[in-house]
Amino acid sequence: MSASYRGGEPVAQVVRSGFAESFHRGSVAVTDPAGSLAAAIGDAASPVFPRSSNKPMQALAMLRAGWEPDNEADLAIAAASHRGEPFHIERVRSVLAHAGLTEDHLQCPPDLPGNPDARNAVVAADGPEPKRVYMNCSGKHAGMLAACAAAGWDTATYRDPEHPLQKLIVETVEDLTGETVEHVGVDGCGAPVLAISLHGIARAFARFVEAPEGTDERRVADAMRANPRLIDGTRGPDQRSMTAVPGLLAKGGAEGFHVVAAPGVGAVAVKIDDGAGRASMPVALRALTAIAGLDVPQAAKPEIDALSGPEILGGGQPVGRVRTLL
Repeated sequence: MSASYRGGEPVAQVVRSGFAESFHRGSVAVTDPAGSLAAAIGDAASPVFPRSSNKPMQALAMLRAGWEPDNEADLAIAAASHRGEPFHIERVRSVLAHAGLTEDHLQCPPDLPGNPDARNAVVAADGPEPKRVYMNCSGKHAGMLAACAAAGWDTATYRDPEHPLQKLIVETVEDLTGETVEHVGVDGCGAPVLAISLHGIARAFARFVEAPEGTDERRVADAMRANPRLIDGTRGPDQRSMTAVPGLLAKGGAEGFHVVAAPGVGAVAVKIDDGAGRASMPVALRALTAIAGLDVPQAAKPEIDALSGPEILGGGQPVGRVRTLL
């Protein structure tokens, strides 16, 4: 792996009223089911921060630490980037309660719910006071705390890169990706974020969807696929894609990152250079269908087509689309 990400190639454009208004550059890694690189666009070999796309691997490390979630929905919220909807907050509190912990133990930043309806309801009921439990990574933080409680590790320092849990997360990421973590940074939620290549994280997601029943990898994947609304909220792109296509695993991350995988097909990891989230899922799904060869069920085609080319509005009406260039 080279020392730094070199940037990618044009992978998407925004077309408004028949005019190409903007372009997005990025990189794409496509693996086969075994995790071998099948195709690449741009720089698929250099380290990048996958941001929240790392969460399934972090959740796996929580299981390896000895955490036993009360139910699979609690495991799903640990791998989620939730939107602060009531069912999200219920699950975060469930994780904490079953570990004998409270919201006071969370060390993610206070926030308001990301879902507009949930945010309006919270403000109407309690006023505009941010809380840590509303932050979109609070499920991950709750899971980290629960894993520490299960292992007998200190809960006050769980975000420290030298904490036993964070060291186990690094080991887990290196195990699944087959790579050495090149750099450790601080994510937006305050927890460590680990730099790996697009090929590496695509390989990891291929392992999740190909894992045999009874393994912890399969357990994480199944929990996410069985509870897609928990992963990124009502009508989030991960929720929509996993609901539409049986077996699909999807997880987005900040700064234009997305990973999708399907059993028997392979996995795709995408990094959009300018950090634009509007292009990451369309490019990822296009690569999974056009390059990896995912056969989308007929009933799912309208939803996948919509996610692969989101509408651009003008005057409140559709006047164009995000178009992939793959």
